[in-house]
Amino acid sequence: MTTALEPLRRIAAYAVITNEAGQVLLVRASAQSGTPGVWSLPGGAVDHGEHPNDTVVRETAAETGLSVAVTGLRDVLADIRALPHRGVTIHTDRVIYAARVRGGALRERVGQPTDLVDWFHPEDAARLPLRPFTAGALGITEAAIDLLPDEVPDFPSFFAAPGPDGLHRAQRFAAYAVVTDRLQRVLLTRIAENYPGAGKWHLPGGGTDYGEQPGVALIRELVEETGQRGRLGELLGVASHRDPASLGPEGYPIDWHGVRAFYRVRVDRATKPKVYDQGGSTAEARWVTRDELVELGPDDCTEVTYEALRAASLE
Repeated sequence: MTTALEPLRRIAAYAVITNEAGQVLLVRASAQSGTPGVWSLPGGAVDHGEHPNDTVVRETAAETGLSVAVTGLRDVLADIRALPHRGVTIHTDRVIYAARVRGGALRERVGQPTDLVDWFHPEDAARLPLRPFTAGALGITEAAIDLLPDEVPDFPSFFAAPGPDGLHRAQRFAAYAVVTDRLQRVLLTRIAENYPGAGKWHLPGGGTDYGEQPGVALIRELVEETGQRGRLGELLGVASHRDPASLGPEGYPIDWHGVRAFYRVRVDRATKPKVYDQGGSTAEARWVTRDELVELGPDDCTEVTYEALRAASLE
C-alpha cells in the first residue's frame, strides 16, 4: 500500500541530445537514486529561481562532462510515482528540451545520483530499462517501471514553506493559454485585488493540480476563469519568473518562483466571458480585438502575458 506516503512536488528539466551518428545521450541512475540501474535523459531538478533552460545546461555538465546549448523546446508533461522505501509520492513537472553539444568530454561520476553516461542508437536504447518520460521523448514504447500510488494525494498547487533564510518560499508550476476565437480576438483576464500584479491583464490559466497534466489543467482553468471551452494547440514556450518578496493574500512576503508553460488554445464557439471561480485571483475576463491588443504595453500586462503574446506573434 502507498496511500500513507508523504506527497512532494518538484519541477525538472531534461534534454534530448543527439550526435552526428544519430545516437542519443543517456545517463544511468545509481544506487543513490530512486530508480537504480534505470536510464534517462540528462537533466534534473530546477533550483529555486532558476530557468529550466539553465537547469538543463547545468545538470548535463554535472552528469556527463559535456557543455550543451539548448536549441528548442520539445514538450512539457507531468508524472507521479511512489517511492515507498523513501516514504514519499512525487509529482514531477518535466520540461523537455532539444540541445546540442558545444564541447567537453564524457565522464562518469562516483557517489552521485547518476553513475554512467553513454551514447546509444535508438534500437539499443529501446533495449534498456528507461524512465517512462525518457521512452516517450524518444518515441519508444516502454513498459511502465514507475510504481504508481494507490491514490492521488491532496496537495496544493501553491505551497509556501520556510526557506534557508527564514523567508517563506514557493516554487509553482502553471499552464497558461493564448486563446483566440474565430474573429481572431484574444481572451484576457484581469488580476484581482490583493494578488501580485493586481489590475494587470493576464492569460487564462493557473497552477496545475497534483497528478494533473499541464494541458488538462489549462482547459479546466479556462472554463473556471472565463466559461470558455477550447481546443489545446501547440506549446509556445516556457517562462520562468522570480519575485524575491512577493505579496499576495497570504499577507507576508514570499520568495516566489513561477515556471509557466504557455500554449495556443482555440475557442470555436466564443461566448461572453464569465468568471465562475469567484473570490480567486481573476477579477474579470474579456475578449480583446487585435486593435485593442496593440494598445497594451508591458506595464498593462503581466510578464508572462507579454512574453506569450510575442511568441504567438500577437503583441
